[in-house]
Amino acid sequence: MKIKSPFLRLLYEYGVITLGSAIYALSFNWFFQPNNISMGGFTGVAQIVNRFAAMLPVGITVILLNIPLFLIGVRKQGVRILISSLYAMAAGSLMIDGLAALHTFQPMDPLLSSIYGGVLLGLSMGLLLGVGATTGGTELAARLLKYKIHQLSIGRLCLCIDVMVICAYAMVFHNVNNALYGIIAMYISSLTMDMVVYGSINAKIAYIISAKSQEIAKHLLQMDLGITLLDGRGGYSGDAKQVVLCAFKRSQIAAIKASVTAIDPHAFIIVCEAHEVLGEGFGEYSPDSL
Repeated sequence: MKIKSPFLRLLYEYGVITLGSAIYALSFNWFFQPNNISMGGFTGVAQIVNRFAAMLPVGITVILLNIPLFLIGVRKQGVRILISSLYAMAAGSLMIDGLAALHTFQPMDPLLSSIYGGVLLGLSMGLLLGVGATTGGTELAARLLKYKIHQLSIGRLCLCIDVMVICAYAMVFHNVNNALYGIIAMYISSLTMDMVVYGSINAKIAYIISAKSQEIAKHLLQMDLGITLLDGRGGYSGDAKQVVLCAFKRSQIAAIKASVTAIDPHAFIIVCEAHEVLGEGFGEYSPDSL
């Protein structure tokens, strides 16, 4: 979402951070806390540390673990990430305590808690990451690792970190069931997070093979779509063919298929998912992009 006014942009970002923090607090109080399902992350690490060093409270340990990550984050992205993430941490913590004081959620089926808790957790993290904020811990660590490990999505990086923490938690506290449900929740969370972060920029690619490729290309250009003509050759006939390559947004797929089949009902159309498309009409490259 592009907003030209700096004030309105700031207002929008902190509105999204507040909403994300509220969803995070709801997922924790409703699904994770009453069912004793581990959320992984630095909270799980702090619980493990507290097990062996009781003089270190969980809350203080979480803050200490986050300090080096925030320092690296400031070097990578400037002080903006520090301020927005501190706000997210504070808002999330206050909302967790406030919601707990207003209502006590009862335990439910652990599998349902894992599924719906994972969805809400992933949604909240995706909203925060979308405006450059995190609640620290796993999300910030994954955000920084993304600079080095470009091939993995932000959700997959979070999942890898959380699963390692949950497994360590299970070994220390001898609670295998907790770990298994926690892994389910984190997996669903990673899928939801990727859907929120990358869903708005996902596009599709169509390969159109037809004897009327020139006519189809001309019509697609009239629809204000960018196309590329590729030289091909039929595997069976050996005849030279032109393949029309077209990148488009999801909402345009029905119009494209209708237009192509109206020109050539026998056209061969292959539609593929494109994780990300950069260029005019789509996203723009940024070193800080997720």
